[in-house]
Amino acid sequence: MRAVACLGYGPPEDVLQLAEVDEPAVADDDVLVRVHATSVNPADWHLVRGTPSIARLQTGLRRPSFSVPGCDIAGRVESVGGSVTALRPGDEVFATSFMHGFGTFAEQVSVPERLVARKPSNLTFAQAAAVPLAACTALQGLRDHGRIDAGQRVLVVGASGGVGTFAVQIAKALGAEVTGVCSTRNGDMVRGLGADHVIDYTEADFTRGSRRYDLILQAAGSHSARACRRALTADGTLVQISGDSPNRWVGPLGRITTGRLLSALVSQRITSFTVQPNRQDLDFIRSLVEAGTVAPLIDRTYPLTHIHDAIRHVETGHARGKVAVTISATAANTK
Repeated sequence: MRAVACLGYGPPEDVLQLAEVDEPAVADDDVLVRVHATSVNPADWHLVRGTPSIARLQTGLRRPSFSVPGCDIAGRVESVGGSVTALRPGDEVFATSFMHGFGTFAEQVSVPERLVARKPSNLTFAQAAAVPLAACTALQGLRDHGRIDAGQRVLVVGASGGVGTFAVQIAKALGAEVTGVCSTRNGDMVRGLGADHVIDYTEADFTRGSRRYDLILQAAGSHSARACRRALTADGTLVQISGDSPNRWVGPLGRITTGRLLSALVSQRITSFTVQPNRQDLDFIRSLVEAGTVAPLIDRTYPLTHIHDAIRHVETGHARGKVAVTISATAANTK
């Protein structure tokens, strides 16, 4: 089958190549999916480049432990393992294989059944592929780690990015009053997603304003926890998920660790997490999508042959929403 092979760590154009590789094996609890579309996440370029360096303790010291990168998929089930009961060949599905083998920049991928859900019926494959990792990260950050409640004031830092665009919509769906932080050019877009207020970070620093928030989801930027807590209520929560950092060795880990230590000394909660993909959360997100409450925002769509350009665009940090990648010719048009 055709796939994007990762030959080592480095710039995408140097270490990624389109190649013919063996079809993936299907374990007893796996689902083999014919991939119609995938998407690019910041995790992808970090994994391909092997940055920050500390991440190589998980992904391989000298070369990646995965042969094919990619985290998100939307497609049709080709076959299932012997213990799979919820899905069958022909079902339209979406999933994320983040930290579960990756492998989605390919024509086929084998994924554990517990990570796979039925695709939202009102989305094309390309739109559906833009949802799993970013939307699950937003949901778990707000609900599980931020402990969001209806009526709370929620600030989303990085509201125009992949996670941020979902966070604004999900926070609204959960009954919050939402403020989005973004650049000037993205203000109207973020308001269109449902944000009640928008802060233009080129003109104002939310950490030095007078407004206080019950929950801050930091999905972008490099503000320290100490700075962010100035914008929290006395018992508010800061959830740090931003990977932005100039430190090539430990990335944002230093900032996140400092925030965790600070949390023990102050009245506010300061926490961080790594997303845990699962079918239940995808089912919940699908219900919001099919109800018209949440929708993916796609900045650009590339064919698989232009995967280097797609990754480069996400790496710039200027993508509005998500970047989709089509594997089949009809992925952008077929629901």
